[in-house]
Amino acid sequence: GVYLLGIIVLFLGVKERDDPYALNSDRAIPFCKGLALTMKHGPYVKLTASFLLISTAVQLEQGNFVLFCTHAAGLRNHFQYLVVTILVSAVLSVPFWQKFLQRFGKKCAACGISWMIPFAVMLVTIPNLILAYFVAFVSGLSIAASLLLPWSMLPDVVDNFRLQNPHGKGHETIFYSSYVFFTKMSAGIGLGISAAGLEFAGYKPGICRQSDNVILTLKLLIGAVPAILILLGLFILLFYPITEESRKETKLALEELR
Repeated sequence: GVYLLGIIVLFLGVKERDDPYALNSDRAIPFCKGLALTMKHGPYVKLTASFLLISTAVQLEQGNFVLFCTHAAGLRNHFQYLVVTILVSAVLSVPFWQKFLQRFGKKCAACGISWMIPFAVMLVTIPNLILAYFVAFVSGLSIAASLLLPWSMLPDVVDNFRLQNPHGKGHETIFYSSYVFFTKMSAGIGLGISAAGLEFAGYKPGICRQSDNVILTLKLLIGAVPAILILLGLFILLFYPITEESRKETKLALEELR
C-alpha cells in the first residue's frame, strides 16, 4: 500500500519538464555513452566513491547496533528505545543540516558525518546506558547528514557536467540511477562484511551468550571499521572540486546559456 501511494503521489504530483538549458541542436545521450561519460567525470567519481564508503559505514553501524546492544553492551532491554532515538534524531536534524550547508557550505557540512566516530568508540570501550543514548542521538545527526548531503551535492555535479557537455541532454537520469545503484551496493557490502565477520567469529543465532570472539567482532563492526570507512570517505571528499564559488559560477554560466 505504501509503495502504491508513493507511485500515485509521484505520478500526480510531479510534472515533467523539458530541459530549460537544451538547445534545438541538442541530442539525447545514448545510455552506454552517457554512462561512460559520467564514470569519467571527476566530481561525480569522487562524490560517489566518498559516499559509497560513508554509506557502507552507516550500514555497518545500523545493521549491527541491535546485536551490539544485546550481546556486547548489556543493553538488551533498551535497544528498541535506542533505535527510536536514532530515527527521531535523524528526522529532526535534517532541517538543521539544510540550514548549516546553506550557511557554511556542503563540504564543511560533511564533517558532521564524523561526529559519530568518537562517541561510537567511547561506547565500545565504556558501555554505559546514558552514553548509549547520547551515542544514539549523535549517530542520528550523522546519519541525517550522510543521507542529505549527497542528494544536495548531486545536482551540482549534474550542472557541472551540463556546462562541460553543452550539446547533450538526458544525462540526469544516468547520474541519479547510477548513484542509487551505488547506494544499494553499499548496503550489500555492509551486510556482506557483517555476515562474513560474524560467521568467521562463530556467531550462533538464538543463544543468550555469545563467545568473546563474537563480542570483539561486534565492537569492531560498530567502532573501528565504520570509523576507518568514514575517514577514508571524507579524505576522498577533500578532493571534490566543486566549491560554493564554483557552484555559483556554474549557475551563472548556465543561466547565460539558458
